[in-house]
Amino acid sequence: MTLGPLRSSEAFFLIPHQLYSIVKINSDVFSRLKQNRKKTILVLLSLLLMYGFVLFWTCLPDPLFTDPISTVLVSKKGALLGAKIAEDEQWRFPLSEGVPEKFATAIRIFEDKRFYYHPGVDPIAMARSIFLNLKEKRIVSGGSTISMQVIRLARKNKKRSYGEKIKEVFLSLRLELRYSKAQVLDLYSAYAPFGGNVVGIEAASFRYFGRKSKQLSWAESCLLAVLPNNPALLHPGRNREQLKNKRDRLLKRLKDHQIISELEYKLSIMEELPQKPHPLPRRASHLLETLSTQKKQSGRSYDRTIINSTINKEFQGKLTRVLKNSSRNLSARGIYNGAAIVIDNNTLEVLAYVGNIQTGDGGGHGQAIDLIHRPRSTGSILKPFLYAAMLQNGELLPSTLVSDVPSQYYGYIPENFDRKYRGAVPAQTALAKSLNIPAVRMLKKFGIQRFHDFLNNFGMTTLHRSASGYGLTLILGGAEGTLWDVAGMYANLARIANLNIDRDELYDVEYRSLKIEDSQQQSSGQRVEINPGTAWLTLEALLEVARPGMEGFWKNFSSTQKVAWKTGTSYGLRDAWAVGVTPKFTVGVWAGNASGEGHPEISGINTAAPILFDILNFLPRSDWFYEPVYFLKEAKICKLSGRLAGPLCEGVKMSIPINSNYSDLCPYHKKIHLDQTGKYQVHGNCESVNNMTHKSWFVLPPLQEYYYRKYNSKYRPLPELREDCRQEIGDSPGFKPLELVYPAKGTVLYIPIQLNEQKSQTVFEAIHRIPETTIFWHLNDSYIGATKDFHKLPYTPKQGKHTLILVDEQGNRVERKFEVLGKSK
Repeated sequence: MTLGPLRSSEAFFLIPHQLYSIVKINSDVFSRLKQNRKKTILVLLSLLLMYGFVLFWTCLPDPLFTDPISTVLVSKKGALLGAKIAEDEQWRFPLSEGVPEKFATAIRIFEDKRFYYHPGVDPIAMARSIFLNLKEKRIVSGGSTISMQVIRLARKNKKRSYGEKIKEVFLSLRLELRYSKAQVLDLYSAYAPFGGNVVGIEAASFRYFGRKSKQLSWAESCLLAVLPNNPALLHPGRNREQLKNKRDRLLKRLKDHQIISELEYKLSIMEELPQKPHPLPRRASHLLETLSTQKKQSGRSYDRTIINSTINKEFQGKLTRVLKNSSRNLSARGIYNGAAIVIDNNTLEVLAYVGNIQTGDGGGHGQAIDLIHRPRSTGSILKPFLYAAMLQNGELLPSTLVSDVPSQYYGYIPENFDRKYRGAVPAQTALAKSLNIPAVRMLKKFGIQRFHDFLNNFGMTTLHRSASGYGLTLILGGAEGTLWDVAGMYANLARIANLNIDRDELYDVEYRSLKIEDSQQQSSGQRVEINPGTAWLTLEALLEVARPGMEGFWKNFSSTQKVAWKTGTSYGLRDAWAVGVTPKFTVGVWAGNASGEGHPEISGINTAAPILFDILNFLPRSDWFYEPVYFLKEAKICKLSGRLAGPLCEGVKMSIPINSNYSDLCPYHKKIHLDQTGKYQVHGNCESVNNMTHKSWFVLPPLQEYYYRKYNSKYRPLPELREDCRQEIGDSPGFKPLELVYPAKGTVLYIPIQLNEQKSQTVFEAIHRIPETTIFWHLNDSYIGATKDFHKLPYTPKQGKHTLILVDEQGNRVERKFEVLGKSK
């Protein structure tokens, strides 16, 4: 007979004829042994001892318990934030800090007072048990030690019998050879039943008393110590007096053993029993679910550990209340979802995390989804990173004027949020006002591929398409990002601004990932080409974020603390973003509908920003970032154009990044020649140089000037040319009087058919410095009309490629090619 491997405790109890079969394997050897009885007996005894030792040593399963464990999430300081019930529907928490001293003492006095002095079996208790059972002619006492009860729990409380008791004895002896006394207590405390579906001291402590086991009083510890002996005693409607008496008797034994004083005893017996189990906290349910899912997907598990998070319990509670209060207002407006995250800028630890808001409607709008990790259209939220990248690479200065005029790029026509044009705006103002057209122009100059790579290196993980796949829309929400990534990018920007490093260490600046688990090793990304000076200048630009009509909306807040903040709204009004940065914290907010449904009320400024400032209001205040003077240098900048000051400019000193190689001189200041009255512009073909007055004049291109004048009352257009000088205007250096507004360069038109089956008209538009000048319009060398004062010309061009030519009275000429798509009539 061949024996299988000894895998369980049952192997110790094989019947004797199996041992005989082993000896019978070789009949010749057995025959020789029969001739010498003493030798035979010695061999059999040796085999029996060896066999018994092997069985004894392998009889204990490893691991002893395979029960599923609840996943438990705790805060930075160990407070319970939430838990997931185990797969067998039991609340079974792992022990994280060992058995509490009060419970260990109480359970030892109640169950096994000689626990530290026996090898797993207490002979005195066993003898007393046998005597009582024989006397009563029934089993009234088991004589079990704590070690034996651990074995019984591991064997799933099999029916009591003398045979089962013998097995428990041997297994208990083996248990104490493998585990220390402290480990045995840990096992008992973790797997003992405490009524209902509550298993283990930690789960019982939270369910019945709402706090950790180490925080329990003597009365509470004694109550839990007596429960495993009869878990059914703890019931809201019955057994109350019996349970209290049992607890009080244990308290008296503690007093008799001088473990507690007389006063402690009297106070303890006055404590009430818990009325019913407490609901477990659900302070970070989405985070708990997300971390559990991530571990399962990575092939790891939390089965025997507690998730020690970086969450600040106080901040988490306040953040939850802010979003809960906001949900009432949002749901009334048809907006049902929102998420928020708070980050420590120095450590990049996540201090508060709410993955979705609860509207009280049963979760019918996707409230179970963790929206912090769901990709959503980014809107304008990435604009500060383009601004920072261009500053760092010397392609921009904070005050550099960026064009804000009607623009078209191969059929793509960006528009500002307010549908207005400002002609030209400083880059920092364009960022603060979140103007789309300047952002697109900046991206066109910087390069889509370069910005795509920059975002990847700076922690954006959701750019799954190539740079060409996004095109210029990358800066206006064409890409999708998660609140986790976006908030982490802003937090890294703040971390870099806070860095106290030498210039030589700039090459070691890397993006760092956010940290949500206390034991988590933060991963570093690629080196980022952002120094503290660039980061500080970017955050400075975000101090005055506002939208037209909303200036001063947050002044009451900003008077108490400086905050760099940015909003974003996706195309179709589906996503509202708001991110705020102080030296200590970064707060990220997203609001909208998980379904992706758009709504007129959804916008960063009206939906997400109020939540952002409610959150910032409960966070500790801090001073503003220190100016990183070692990473900045002074440059003389043209006061009006924001470029390096030329000889004709009024220069002002401005801080720029230390390694900026920006080299563009101001192109807008020109020397003009006026007549002796100073009212009219002249030139050498119509006036003697001796009769001229020379002045420096800030002159924008005609199209920019047309819109710029509406928002800048101090802008002075060029003086008119004197009548006798206009004939020679075309030869005047630097003077460009005529510019075509529409169609823009590279325009491709589609002209729809109206309901009356007539084709719509296209309105061509031009700008002239002298509006009363007549402009003559030609299409493909054919004259189509003339304009004066207001230079707009309606026309219906045919399908195909065209050349539009404009000529004014002085012979100034502008030419533009465009194409018309669609059916010709």
